[in-house]
Amino acid sequence: MTIDIKSNDWQEKVLSSKNPVIVDFWAPWCPWCMRLMPVFEEVSKQYEGRVTFVKVNVEEQEGIAQANGISGIPILKMFCDGRNIGELVGYMTKEKLVQGIESMLSGAKDCLTQSSALQKEIKT
Repeated sequence: MTIDIKSNDWQEKVLSSKNPVIVDFWAPWCPWCMRLMPVFEEVSKQYEGRVTFVKVNVEEQEGIAQANGISGIPILKMFCDGRNIGELVGYMTKEKLVQGIESMLSGAKDCLTQSSALQKEIKT
């Protein structure tokens, strides 16, 4: 399940998230964005509880797009502990998207370990 992000949600839902977050920067006039959307939604179900999937409409949320250096779409950026840990550019198949997410996650083990430790601290 994906979440639409507005500027007042960015800090809480993306930068302060306990889980890694993958953000789909898109626009309704972008045909490749529209083709990627159902793939993004489908893959989000595979990672439920481990990775949060959110969407940012760059036309409606220009400030978020500018702050993240978005100059072309579609682009997916992954955040963990408030920092950008990777990105995927352009349309991709479900298999390529899963490969890209796994690659970003494996390259961010330090971040994920910190997130897990933080979650344990909160529970105790």
